[in-house]
Amino acid sequence: MRRARVLLADDHRIVAEGLKSILEPEFELVGIVEDGRTLVEAVEKLQPDVVVADVSMPLLNGIEAMRQFKKKYKNIAVVILTMHTDVMYAAEAFEAGASGYVLKHSASSELVTAVSNAYRGRTYITPLLAGSLLQFHKQKSQEPFDESTRLTGRQREVLQLIAEGHSVKEIASILGISPKTVEFHKYSMMESLGLKTSVELVRYAVKHGIVDK
Repeated sequence: MRRARVLLADDHRIVAEGLKSILEPEFELVGIVEDGRTLVEAVEKLQPDVVVADVSMPLLNGIEAMRQFKKKYKNIAVVILTMHTDVMYAAEAFEAGASGYVLKHSASSELVTAVSNAYRGRTYITPLLAGSLLQFHKQKSQEPFDESTRLTGRQREVLQLIAEGHSVKEIASILGISPKTVEFHKYSMMESLGLKTSVELVRYAVKHGIVDK
């Protein structure tokens, strides 16, 4: 079997260099990117076999970036590599289409296995969270679902940029939409989530893993 072509996404250069040293002996590393929007563009250009992506990245987080490129490239496997031990992040990652979930402190011992499994069409989750993820899904299946809390992809994009401190004009420029449309998304989210201020909106983004703390 040929070596898997891997694209790495992590906004911390020192961490990325360490991950590069783990990945290069086993796989063909086709590129390293530092934010979610560049990741989506790189997937389009390079079409790797496997993407290794951090959750917390500027402009667009790793899970949202995955949701975007998975619409067109369903066969590209994704391994999420993160510091987050909260099982909620893992659940959301797999729901969005991830094939693997590895904690950064376990990367030296688990990342190669996770990427190899993803390349072969298998799933890998760090053993530390496997039991918790199963329990999370069991509990979630027993809870009533509130449709009003499900944001659209565009709303999640706007929310992340708001939480990162970008102005309405900056968000409009980044997303290629009008400032009025940004405002519409902002107040639609606040209404559907029952929030009254921008501060509450930012807290929601942090709580639900759309941005890092």
